[in-house]
Amino acid sequence: MSGTPSINAADDSTGAKALRQWWLSPPRSGMRRLLAPFEYRHARVFGVTRIVGGVVVAAAGIVCLSYGVYGWAAFFLAVGSLNLACGYWELAIARSASAPT
Repeated sequence: MSGTPSINAADDSTGAKALRQWWLSPPRSGMRRLLAPFEYRHARVFGVTRIVGGVVVAAAGIVCLSYGVYGWAAFFLAVGSLNLACGYWELAIARSASAPT
């Protein structure tokens, strides 16, 4: 069986290589690589969606505060603030991206 390739032989058509090529398109640098390619291509839509979601979740946290459920309020306010921060970050990325030509 010297003509058959080994199970552990290197193969250029691996799934990992295809995933890596997909993840690197479109080319981007720095912290922008943390975003999935689809999310990077539509950063403005995802940013606005995150901000709207953050406002809704923060409102739920304020409602929980008014009812005196402080554990849930802290959870919702933390999630809301993270959504607002990520939404602002994605909008900043969308603003700094070069215009398509």
